[in-house]
Amino acid sequence: MSPSSTTARRLAIVGVSVLSLVICCGLAWWQWERYSSAGGTFQNLGYVLQWPLFGLFPAFMFWRIRRLSRQAKEAEQHGASGGDTTSSGRAEWGRRPAEVPAPRPAARQAPSSEPADDEDEELAAYNRYLAELNARDQEVT
Repeated sequence: MSPSSTTARRLAIVGVSVLSLVICCGLAWWQWERYSSAGGTFQNLGYVLQWPLFGLFPAFMFWRIRRLSRQAKEAEQHGASGGDTTSSGRAEWGRRPAEVPAPRPAARQAPSSEPADDEDEELAAYNRYLAELNARDQEVT
C-alpha cells in the first residue's frame, strides 16, 4: 500500500470521526432544547448524554484498531524470539501453545449396513450415505 493512499485513508477516517462528533453534538443540543422546553422529559436528558458518546465512537474504534494492529506487530516480532507476553508483561490473547494435542477419537459402534425391521428403506439409504461421508472424513484426517 502506498504512503499516499494510507495518508488519504487516515484523513478520511479522521474526517468521518470529526463529522460524526459534530452531527451528534448537534443532535445533543437539539435534545437539550427539547428537555428545556415545557414538554421536555428525562428521556430527552438521557439523549443529551447519549449523543456525544455516539459521536465519539468512530474515533474510539479508529484508536482501538490501531492499538490492536500495533500489538499484533509486536507479537509477530516477539514471536520469533519465543516470547509469549507483550512488552507490558501481559499474556497475549489468542496465542496457542507450540503443540496442540490431536483430539482422541471416541469409541464408535460400526453402523450396520442392513436396515432394522422398523426402519424404512429411504432412512437406511440416508444413514449409509452419512456413514460413507464419515468414512471419507476419517481418511482425510
